[in-house]
Amino acid sequence: MTTHMDRPPETGTTRRDALGIAMALLGGAFSVGMAPSADPRTDDSCLIGYDAEFEDALAEADEQIPPDEGRLGQGGLPGVFALPLRRGYRVTARYGVRGNWQAGHHTGIDLAVPRGTPVYAVSAGTVVLAQWSGDYGNAVTVRMPDGHYAVYGHLNRIRTRNGARISAGARIADSGSTGRATGPHLHLEIRARRPYGTDVNPVSYLARRGVRLL
Repeated sequence: MTTHMDRPPETGTTRRDALGIAMALLGGAFSVGMAPSADPRTDDSCLIGYDAEFEDALAEADEQIPPDEGRLGQGGLPGVFALPLRRGYRVTARYGVRGNWQAGHHTGIDLAVPRGTPVYAVSAGTVVLAQWSGDYGNAVTVRMPDGHYAVYGHLNRIRTRNGARISAGARIADSGSTGRATGPHLHLEIRARRPYGTDVNPVSYLARRGVRLL
């Protein structure tokens, strides 16, 4: 930023006056730098938008996996839910905040944790896609028994595979900052249906099922 002065200091300005002017300019620079931003994202959050390649891959994989028909892996039970993280985290972008995202709002919730933090499935279900997923980076998408989909994005390492049947609380990945992310965190997105834009509030979704994210 360039600071403009209307006119140079008057002749005879004292050292104290010059120091005062310098401090005022410096204070103004700090004020500009510390002003609240219109962008609702903070450090360790994401810049996810609509990614056609990911959505096409997700649709293709989903069509190849038969309906769950109530069958769950590892002894999982429908209706049982769990936290995605088992350590403290910092929320860096809440669901629904307005911004420059493709949907016009943040489609998930960003939970900042150190890279490599274990990530757990919030529900039993079938892993539809576990691979590089464009803006989401390394991601795992799980189709849950109620027809909703959970997307876990920006992962450092994936610990499951396509078609795997998992239970709530199963370790599926390690957190990271892959894809369009400004720092290490977990982007958790819940979709009412498979396509982008069908997202629902993950905090409310899990709260109604006995799990509190906040």
